[in-house]
Amino acid sequence: MQRLSGKLALVTGASSGIGRATALALAEAGADVAINYFTNAEWAEELAAKIRTLSRRALLFPVDVANQNAVDDMVAQTARELGGLDIFVANAFYSDEAPFHLADMTGFRRTIDVTMWGAFYGVRAAANQMISQGRGGNVVVVSSPHAVEPMPTSMAYNMAKAAVDQMARTAAVELLKHRIRVNIIHPGWTDTPGERKYFSEEVLQRTAKTLPWGRLARPEEIARGISFLVDPASDFITGTTVTIDGGIQLPCWSKRGTGEF
Repeated sequence: MQRLSGKLALVTGASSGIGRATALALAEAGADVAINYFTNAEWAEELAAKIRTLSRRALLFPVDVANQNAVDDMVAQTARELGGLDIFVANAFYSDEAPFHLADMTGFRRTIDVTMWGAFYGVRAAANQMISQGRGGNVVVVSSPHAVEPMPTSMAYNMAKAAVDQMARTAAVELLKHRIRVNIIHPGWTDTPGERKYFSEEVLQRTAKTLPWGRLARPEEIARGISFLVDPASDFITGTTVTIDGGIQLPCWSKRGTGEF
């Protein structure tokens, strides 16, 4: 079903992982998609080509989301070339890991600039575009359980995601009168290329077996949640957080697959 037929979308951080799966899912549902990326140009171009085979339009934007002027221009150009903007997915992130008292401050600040400010710049520009159109819209912010769980060696990312959650909820309140829905996704540990920055394949596979559902999430599973939220049939959902984590939020004493204590 082309549930998003005629809709116009922009996804940040879309060259790989959750962003790539989301851009493809939106196109499969009928939307034209603008693809933002900062690295992996070849992957982004391959994704655009795949979207075009679905008879959907695809734009490419090699933009650093930490640059507010560049984000404003990207949103404006998307609207000009596609004819508007109905869906915005803030997915781009960056994360360096180290104990906070030893962290390199360049990486620490970069994590916050991309993950927090990048999301804010995108949501702000998208909201202004949608308001000017006067036909409502949808914003989904891809956050993280890090927003509520103080994961060690991830202070900058934890801080940024906590701020992003509050940003999205506040935006949801302020945009009610414009019929712009804003929702949050909390993905669990997801099998993406980004995870290989810190973990070997062996460590990922071994650790995945210890999770409540016994495996990592697939990017397509997170994308399905995002596609659900922006579906016109989900019109009554705004200001909420959807957690897709295979049960990670369940009590720590739960044993995988048994329900025993």
